Amino acid sequence: MRIFGLIGYPLGHSFSKKYFTEKFAKEHITDASYELFPLEDIKLLPGLISSQPNLRGLNVTIPYKEQVIPYLTYVDPAAKRIGAVNVIKIAPDGSTTGYNSDYFGFKSTLEGFLNGNYISEGKSLRKLKALILGTGGASKAVKIALDDMDIENVYISRRAGENIFGYDDLTEKILSKYLLIINTTPLGMYPEVDVFPPLPYEWLTGDHLLYDLVYNPEQTIFLQKGAKQGAKIFGGLPMLYAQAEKSWEIWTTK
Repeated sequence: MRIFGLIGYPLGHSFSKKYFTEKFAKEHITDASYELFPLEDIKLLPGLISSQPNLRGLNVTIPYKEQVIPYLTYVDPAAKRIGAVNVIKIAPDGSTTGYNSDYFGFKSTLEGFLNGNYISEGKSLRKLKALILGTGGASKAVKIALDDMDIENVYISRRAGENIFGYDDLTEKILSKYLLIINTTPLGMYPEVDVFPPLPYEWLTGDHLLYDLVYNPEQTIFLQKGAKQGAKIFGGLPMLYAQAEKSWEIWTTK
């Protein structure tokens, strides 16, 4: 029996086990299971792999997408460019290769969102500017995807820094120029559903596009506040499905 799973800490918010269990049943895959492996420290990863000889693949979530890299045998060039790993392929000899499916999941779903709500209106992506909320592992894949789409972007964090705006730096003028806002933080994720990024939401308009990587709940307060101002919104569930299928492709392709 091949074993696949998810590492991170904590894992109470994860839909991955349900998703893959249902996928295996629907596609009559009888020689595989998907388990949750909450690791309080990434240093426990080698022990997990050695204790599970049938483990063939892992997804990686908060807070280990960057921390996991030194523990891998190999890192795919695309994941190395991003600087974060969320998929690990494990060979029978225990060697590991890190990949990033967040890039694929985000870019493919963002393209669909923009095709229906921006490009369809005759607007050019070269004129679109984006704010990336958060600077963690997922934000790295988001930035590279935006760069590849020629969408100018800048990070927003609680602490300003080089090429990073602080939330307090945001003005009505800045928000009028940066119409695409992407939340890559876990703010608003179950069970802390009442939390949201501290944006000046009153300055959002019907021209804004809000994308939230959080998928549970499907519509966070971040998205609700945007919709109330007339902004077009997109939740993280489609990205989860897209990156999960990419993970399966990575694990099962020789």
